[in-house]
Amino acid sequence: MWFFAILVVLALGGVALVASGRGEPLAPAYDDRPDVVLPAGRRLVGEDLRRVRFGVVLRGYRMSEVDALLVRLADQLEARHDTVSGE
Repeated sequence: MWFFAILVVLALGGVALVASGRGEPLAPAYDDRPDVVLPAGRRLVGEDLRRVRFGVVLRGYRMSEVDALLVRLADQLEARHDTVSGE
């Protein structure tokens, strides 16, 4: 009985060590999905946005793709606003 109890404690300790990162590290994840491709040399037009398809992940879209597009659109809108207002 004591032997099995000690065996279970050692097994749980080994699992805890591996889970905490003290065991062999996992191989780095390889992201094989292509990034969203948008034209870089010109302003975005409506057709560019209609063609955008974000990679779907477990909990929705890839945040990095959506964030990059939103930053670019915000920069273009600010530049357009500055040009129109004459600043």
